[in-house]
Amino acid sequence: MSDDELSDVLKYSSPDTLYIITWNNLLKKLFCPFQVVVKHQIGELEKGEVVWVNSVKVTAKLKTVFLIKGRAYYYDHFEILDPP
Repeated sequence: MSDDELSDVLKYSSPDTLYIITWNNLLKKLFCPFQVVVKHQIGELEKGEVVWVNSVKVTAKLKTVFLIKGRAYYYDHFEILDPP
């Protein structure tokens, strides 16, 4: 992906919001901070620990990254808690 293509995609994203599809096919918009559960130990995070996502970013290959406690982690290490 070229820099121009990446900048075009990123102009529609925000570090403070994340859109998710729920188990029953509803589109929900989450605002940071939101809570997630750690699926398995990664870095200083323990399996089953509930943590806050402070910001959402994407890599150059468009993989979603969560910023938690000042560190970046790929989204697939976590399960989003059901928002109210």
